[in-house]
Amino acid sequence: MTSAPLAARLNIPSGPLFFPVTAYGPDGSVDLDTYRAHVRRGVEAGAAAVFACCGTGEFHALTPEEFESCVRAAVEATEGRVPVVAGAGYGTALAVRYARLAEAAGADGLLAMPPYLVVAGQEGLLRHYREVAAATALPVIVYQRDNAVFTPETVVGLARTDGVIGLKDGLGDLDLMQRIVSAVRSEVPGDFLYFNGLPTAEQTQLAYRALGVTLYSSAVFCFAPEIALAFHQALRGGDESLVEKLLDGFFRPFVELRAQGRGYAVALVKAGVRLRGLDVGEVRPPLHEPTEDHVKQLAEVIERGYALLEEAK
Repeated sequence: MTSAPLAARLNIPSGPLFFPVTAYGPDGSVDLDTYRAHVRRGVEAGAAAVFACCGTGEFHALTPEEFESCVRAAVEATEGRVPVVAGAGYGTALAVRYARLAEAAGADGLLAMPPYLVVAGQEGLLRHYREVAAATALPVIVYQRDNAVFTPETVVGLARTDGVIGLKDGLGDLDLMQRIVSAVRSEVPGDFLYFNGLPTAEQTQLAYRALGVTLYSSAVFCFAPEIALAFHQALRGGDESLVEKLLDGFFRPFVELRAQGRGYAVALVKAGVRLRGLDVGEVRPPLHEPTEDHVKQLAEVIERGYALLEEAK
């Protein structure tokens, strides 16, 4: 266990950033024992951090009580070996409540997701995240996606906000990201973290690395940690051959399959975890389960990914 600040612990990760799914039992309630097992397996497989109850963890589907229980379970399962970052979202009042629940549960930081429903102006967005950051002592990573898209000037304002340590990008506008990185570098002294937060971020990470964005989320790590870790190590070590083989033979087919259904960025990942032997239950509405044929195709993609690792030995 280390007491180093979250930013320092995340800055040069030893492995992928793990976004676990949330486990449900047969009756649909949260299954904390299975969830702990899922988190523990990820940490033991080499995750550098656990991002609990975020997008892949169906934050949108959890009650505040379930959220706090899951974050606490993730903290217990990691045993201080890696940091735990918890989601926080909805309107400002609820986002503040979730932030405080996460702090009470022992989380090391927050991933602040977009406000609910409204499309706000830059001034309102900046005020929202500043209030979330001020609500606890936890460092905050702001998630850019959907209805929370920032100008470079607004990100400069976020970077100047006490408690805000980084920006996770789920938009994919590389021109905007370049301007954001440049503006913050020019106007705010010190380190500010950037994350590639696109679904199956491995698929776009080569492009993000060219902007200096080396951190990325990995949903694939939930069900194929060896593949995600091998890709991460190959990318850091400059093994272009293995990177290309995994992109062509595993990640691209997975992304193409993911595109076959709405919500598959979560539902397909959860199906993958079940295929790999851990019954984490189905997704909650409004998400829906993948079709039987798509689950069969997923199994074939996973098998091919592991075969590529064997060939690379």
